[in-house]
Amino acid sequence: MKESQMKFKTKKEVPQDESSLGISFLIQANFLEKLTSGVYNYLPLGFRVLKKIEKIVREEMEAIGGEEILMASLHPKKNWEATGRWNSFDALFKVHSRFDQWYALGPTHEEIVTPLAKNFIFSYKDLPLYLFQIQTKFRDEPRPKAGLLRTKEFIMKDLYSFHRTEEDLDAYYELVKEAYNRIFQKCGLLALIAEASGGTFSPYSHEFQVETKTGEDLIYHCSRCGFCQNQEIAGDIEKCPKCQSPLEKLNCSEVGNIFKLKDKYSSALGLKFIDKDGKEKNVLMGCYGIGISRLVGTIAELNNDKNGMIWPEKTAPFSCHLLGFKTADAKKNALIKKKTDELYQKMIDAGYEVLYDDREEVSSGEKLVDADLLGLPCRIVVSEKTVSQDSFELKERKSGKIELIKIEAWERAFDKTS
Repeated sequence: MKESQMKFKTKKEVPQDESSLGISFLIQANFLEKLTSGVYNYLPLGFRVLKKIEKIVREEMEAIGGEEILMASLHPKKNWEATGRWNSFDALFKVHSRFDQWYALGPTHEEIVTPLAKNFIFSYKDLPLYLFQIQTKFRDEPRPKAGLLRTKEFIMKDLYSFHRTEEDLDAYYELVKEAYNRIFQKCGLLALIAEASGGTFSPYSHEFQVETKTGEDLIYHCSRCGFCQNQEIAGDIEKCPKCQSPLEKLNCSEVGNIFKLKDKYSSALGLKFIDKDGKEKNVLMGCYGIGISRLVGTIAELNNDKNGMIWPEKTAPFSCHLLGFKTADAKKNALIKKKTDELYQKMIDAGYEVLYDDREEVSSGEKLVDADLLGLPCRIVVSEKTVSQDSFELKERKSGKIELIKIEAWERAFDKTS
């Protein structure tokens, strides 16, 4: 992508009304626009990051048997009344139509996916079943805060599993844990698995928590035996209940959670199957969520410096930032442009995602500032100095390491940053 063809422009100043530095950089670099408190628009670069994360998540969900669907966001009131959550789910957005009908804007989809599964499940032979979606959700949060970590509108992956026995549910639950660990590792995050309450979903759950300064959850963690609990169920404790070692108190951001729903929703909504013994039984269920937009915010919060973003390779909007520098000599400028254009085309032809800063009216200094702010994994500069040596300058954004590489050996730039 050539920057001369893109309409975004970075802002000169860091927004002062955000508590998170990561979200401030995302707004300054025009990855996002804040529409109102707890609601954000994703601009072209931010949308590319979202799609990179979705790709990672989608591949891992399909690897454990997930079939992708897309469910409605507008939910009939009767579905939520059937489970008793129309009046008990505090953050439920309720919509009253001009035809005197009530709907909920979906904050989660148990009330919809459970009756939907009746299209697939009739007997034990139809189980297990795994359905997932990536969709926008809505929650009427009283105090949206920490950028993308607590919002009124957010993007989420939710997976629902349907089982014949508790043993089968337990086995799949552990399989999802492994898939989630792979997802967060690919996103450049170290996630702790913390025991937590299940809220309105189930008696207990497991949360995937990433340590951040602005995290809204307090986690007790034992580095010796691995004990990990959210303060909501752990209370105020100092020693590990398993090995008596001192506990770490960590501020964390939740990026995923998983629940064993068992038959809570299948019994309420009439999802049954005929078992091997010919008897009708309730389907057992599991629910597994990942906050896609939360991941964007968490990655941004943990991967930056004073100059801007430092994107992990697999979530970066582009893998490389290519810059061509102008001089006062028109003849040299023509050579620099020729070499930079040729290098760009080679990279594109080879399948690399490259952002090429080919803007004529922007100074070299401004290009460097923008490159640091955008934070792509590597920066390649073609200038009068490098062209004279038939080379380009490679800088790794994370380490700051700079190296001169021959243009003919340009593939080395990607070998070094992969």
